[in-house]
Amino acid sequence: MPFDPMKNGPRPITLAISALGGQGGGVLSGWIVKMAERCGYLAQYTSVPGVAQRTGATIYYLELFLHEEAKKAGRPPVLALMPMPGDVDIVIASELMEAGRAVSRGFVTADRTTLIASTHRDYAISEKAAMGDGTADAQTVLEATRAHAKHLVAFDMKASAEAVGSVISSSLFGALAGSGALPFPREAYEDTLREGGRMLEANLAAFGAAYDLARKNVAGDAHGAEPSPSSPLPHQSQLQSASLALAEGKPAAVRDMLNRIPAELPPAVHELAVEGTRRCVDYQDLAYAGLYLDRLALVARLDDGARGFQLSGVVARQLALWMSYEDTIRVADLKTRGSRFARARKEVRAKPDQIVYLTEFMHPRVREIADSLPAPLGHMVLDTPWINKFVGWFCRKGRTIHSTKLGGFFLLKSLSALRRIRRSTLRYQEEQARIERWLARIEDLAGSHYDLALEIGRCQTLVKGYGDTHARGLGNFNRLMGAVDMLKSRADGAALLAELRAAALADDQGQALEEKMAGLSRSPEKERKT
Repeated sequence: MPFDPMKNGPRPITLAISALGGQGGGVLSGWIVKMAERCGYLAQYTSVPGVAQRTGATIYYLELFLHEEAKKAGRPPVLALMPMPGDVDIVIASELMEAGRAVSRGFVTADRTTLIASTHRDYAISEKAAMGDGTADAQTVLEATRAHAKHLVAFDMKASAEAVGSVISSSLFGALAGSGALPFPREAYEDTLREGGRMLEANLAAFGAAYDLARKNVAGDAHGAEPSPSSPLPHQSQLQSASLALAEGKPAAVRDMLNRIPAELPPAVHELAVEGTRRCVDYQDLAYAGLYLDRLALVARLDDGARGFQLSGVVARQLALWMSYEDTIRVADLKTRGSRFARARKEVRAKPDQIVYLTEFMHPRVREIADSLPAPLGHMVLDTPWINKFVGWFCRKGRTIHSTKLGGFFLLKSLSALRRIRRSTLRYQEEQARIERWLARIEDLAGSHYDLALEIGRCQTLVKGYGDTHARGLGNFNRLMGAVDMLKSRADGAALLAELRAAALADDQGQALEEKMAGLSRSPEKERKT
């Protein structure tokens, strides 16, 4: 529905833009101001910057007032510098959580506001830094925006722009035009883009695609069409896709291994098992993926079908993650893959004749170096004081490595080639022993304490990363496993272990876990009173 600025008497059109660093919020604001002035409006915009990059968005606030009305009044309008709750006509959010923040701050109201939001996610530092899954629930935010906005235009505007080689600001501009929230024709928007001159063809293409999608949103539902989730691949297609990706010159061996999944595992875990198999082959080799399936099949035989094979599902996921632990060999492998260099070029939009350099910051500790050596040598480095000290001297400072230059690339590539001897390394042998102990606990309790076995499986999420992150997580995991013998004698043992796991993930200082562990020494009666 076209916007009528005079519906309730002369007043400005108010518009707030919430954009992350590098997403062109200032450019978008400039386009709107130029267009409005060309169309006979007085325009003012201000901005309040957030903290650097993804710790806070910049809020751009615009007010547009019809010049003809100002002339009738005989004086210029007094325009505000900041948005006020309940007084914003249009909100544009460059990312889904920014739309949620606009709702929570009261800028989006059901009687007034058109909300234009990209549904993609750029994860906040707080989400990335969380020791567990710190990601916000996107579906809940989307439902809140739909409930609070008068009109909602929501789709993945970042993907729409990137599909034609443009940037999200062009898609946001097109969605604004398509929403009909401003009283300007499409030609006024396009003329503004043409005046800019830069990336003209790509910007116009992104604008046009977003305009069409926004029109469909408006025509289909006053509150916006719900973004359609990507459809999961059917199981047979997954097997075929995995087979092609993992062949390594041995298609028959790959096919035989993947055929084990429907033969040995319940359908409820097929999808996870296919991904786990792919991950283990990518990490090591076919034989390693076979070990993954051997371990998973043993748990599946002990699982309870009446419970929906929950235990097998948890183990399928967590076992794959643990078996593909991040050692220095894995890190070097990922940093020298052609797909990574191609992704970096795409992200910076490099032209074919441009050179892109990547610089890696590496700071391995003595422990990581010892872990990458054959087990006897690794133990020697850790247990011999003078060797430990000598190696530590070389590790006292971090180093920068240019992975796109020959020296740095061959250094990392040589390190990744140690994959062939990974099974002999100290880290491999220690991790496999930990995995076997974890699985043994699960298998031992699956029949008599199913819920507790399920929680033991979920505790693997504590073991992740490398360096200090891995050491801290492994220490917490070992503490929880040490409490299992006591917990299995309690009726609420599974619930308590879940609480301990949540406490271990709550903070990296371990204070919450310490408090919970202290509570275990109390009697159940006292614990309930507390």
